Amino acid sequence: MIEALDRTEQIDLLTQQWDAIETLIAGLDEQRWRTPSPLPGWTVFDIVAHIIGTESWLLGERPPAHDPTRAKADVRALAHVRNDTAVLNEIWVDRLRPLPGARLAELYRDVIDRRRTALAAMDDTEWNKETVSPIGQVSYGRFMRVRLFDCWMHELDIADALDLQVEEGGPRGDLAFAEFASSIPRVVVKKGEAPDGARITFALTGPLARALHIQVTGRASYVDSFDEPATVEISMTSGLFVRLGCGRTTIEEHLDKITIDGDVELGRRLTRHLAFTI
Repeated sequence: MIEALDRTEQIDLLTQQWDAIETLIAGLDEQRWRTPSPLPGWTVFDIVAHIIGTESWLLGERPPAHDPTRAKADVRALAHVRNDTAVLNEIWVDRLRPLPGARLAELYRDVIDRRRTALAAMDDTEWNKETVSPIGQVSYGRFMRVRLFDCWMHELDIADALDLQVEEGGPRGDLAFAEFASSIPRVVVKKGEAPDGARITFALTGPLARALHIQVTGRASYVDSFDEPATVEISMTSGLFVRLGCGRTTIEEHLDKITIDGDVELGRRLTRHLAFTI
């Protein structure tokens, strides 16, 4: 499912993604910066602070020192913090939160400029070197596909929070979606409990329109087509599919936008249990 791109192409798409976020946050007033987002406990400001934190960490930097005049947040006690990665994310967000939005935008531009420089200086050996990532030990290049997906999804989060429309398709969207969709076969079995022998089609419309055919035979995997009719076909927009998979919304809020043909019980179970991202 994941398209093979050379290093230059992939870095170009990632930098375009960073530019898209910079355009989205340009000129926000303080009230808009503090608009609640689809992510529990986070505002638009917090999402950008999170991106700054991750890219700073990739540059080898640590979160800012705790301000002794502020109460130290117990980030592990927050309901949306469920693992060590989330703890690190939350520490960066908490330490940056007192800043005004305009200053955060400056920090974003600075860290992204330095990340561009660092990526441009990498050679193929560094790009292909194994490294720790949110999906385990993978090549640095694969990790950057995960970063593209993460930043693309956060662009959608910011746009949804601010009630703005952004381009969800195109080359950036295609590669981000491929990274996202690579986990769906595992999710339909592990969380959706799709039975052995099930043939599942997600028929997606919209900017990332496509049909995803998943065959469960011992394990779930993508196939080009089925030899028999699908057990269930679930139709929705690509945008809704991604937002369900990333836990930004639930099927109950969009029952009129999802069509299930075939095994309706299985279809409802799958759509209720699509969320898998951190």
